Amino acid sequence: MKAAVQARYGPPEVVRISEVQKPTTKDNEVLVKIHATTVNRTDCACRAAKPFFMRFFTGLTKPRAKVLGNEFAGMVAEVGVGVRSFNVGDRVFGYNEGPFGAHAEYLSISQGGSLATIPANLTYEEAAPSTEGSHYALSHIRAAKIRSGQDVLLYGASGAIASAAVQLWTIRGAYVCAVCDTTRVALVTGLGATRGRASMA
Repeated sequence: MKAAVQARYGPPEVVRISEVQKPTTKDNEVLVKIHATTVNRTDCACRAAKPFFMRFFTGLTKPRAKVLGNEFAGMVAEVGVGVRSFNVGDRVFGYNEGPFGAHAEYLSISQGGSLATIPANLTYEEAAPSTEGSHYALSHIRAAKIRSGQDVLLYGASGAIASAAVQLWTIRGAYVCAVCDTTRVALVTGLGATRGRASMA
């Protein structure tokens, strides 16, 4: 299969389209035929190994993950033994930070990983970029331990992570006061913020 491969750290030019081995489907894994993916902040930081401390996670002298890509959307091509949550032909999307691998034609992921079926009204291109911001937002929300009925002040509420946090906190019953640029007030209130505030910056 074809994949975007990097053998060393550096600018985008270090990435080359190459033939690599198609992943196998192990027990409890799902093989996804990728239809859409993204190049996001995590991919760029891992590709360049900047800031330098990234190398402690990605490989000190060269990248451990040769094929990046953590956000993806596609169709289930195969299911391994023990898979009950997905069937061949399902449209799915997900997030695969760490192993990465979404910048390729196929990706193998555990059925228990960050993987879900795509709502019928969304395209692959719409579903793929929805996961990274939500992933980071949810980890912060869990750490904050905000309960239903509590007030939350969210600064910079129109970014990828914060706009996901607006929606997730709203679903959990918190009252979100969103601070953002004046031009984005309608956006964040539409996402669920109960009180919008325009930034003076």
